[in-house]
Amino acid sequence: MDGLGQRVLVIAFDGWNDAGEAASAAVAHLRASGTYEESYSVDPELYFDYQYTRPQVRLTSEGAREIVWPDATLWRPPASAATAPRLWLLSGVEPARAWQAFASEIVDAALSEDVTGIVALGSMMSDVPHTRPISVFAGSDNENLRTSLGLERPTYEGPVGILSVVAAVAEDAGIPSVALWASVPAYVAGHSPSPKATLALLDRLGDITGAEIPRGELPAEALAWEASIDAAAADDEEMTEYIRQLEATRDTWDSPEASGDAIAQEFERYLRRGGEGPSKPGRDDPRR
Repeated sequence: MDGLGQRVLVIAFDGWNDAGEAASAAVAHLRASGTYEESYSVDPELYFDYQYTRPQVRLTSEGAREIVWPDATLWRPPASAATAPRLWLLSGVEPARAWQAFASEIVDAALSEDVTGIVALGSMMSDVPHTRPISVFAGSDNENLRTSLGLERPTYEGPVGILSVVAAVAEDAGIPSVALWASVPAYVAGHSPSPKATLALLDRLGDITGAEIPRGELPAEALAWEASIDAAAADDEEMTEYIRQLEATRDTWDSPEASGDAIAQEFERYLRRGGEGPSKPGRDDPRR
């Protein structure tokens, strides 16, 4: 089978895999843009540590208080007679334990929905400037997908997040998978959502699946996000100089002479750091 097929599951998790909330916001945007119904949800007692991911209390529309537990939920799109790809969604919190059982449960739910392919969305803190296009690493362990979609072959060895575990179990079950990782500027990733990175993930998702993905207000929000960082940097000479250095590095990456492996190398460096973002550049670090 070439490509991901017509029934594609898009997954994203809060936490380690979600710098600037870019990946989880992408799935939230997809869900808000369509009519989805809940297909499956895991039992939170099995997978979450409530001291690490605490339940939340909220008021209902009737004014009653209710407890909302951390979860991971699979959402089914509306039935359609069209031949265009349909997107299932999985969103939730990265589990704290029993990852093998969790991944197997998720893949079993995907098989019950006849899912033909999986796209895992992630976002990482990187030494990149907010003023340039957001880089998205697109890779797969599946040789057929790499050939048909022009993807990178991951060569990283080291600690991983739940996205990699789910993808590995899916491949063993016969569901090919792709990983998309957006590079979010480290100097803003921990302070506010990054709609520019969310938009980059969704655009790349549309490219590899062939699905029509509405962009909504994201282009305007991305411009506003970039402008707000410009305004903050204008009052801080150290931050301005740091961004200039990042711009020079990125422009070198984008030059015709640059290696096509640059984004992949940045992705591997991020994973080796355990998802903690780049090392601090000393006293000029605008994040201090």
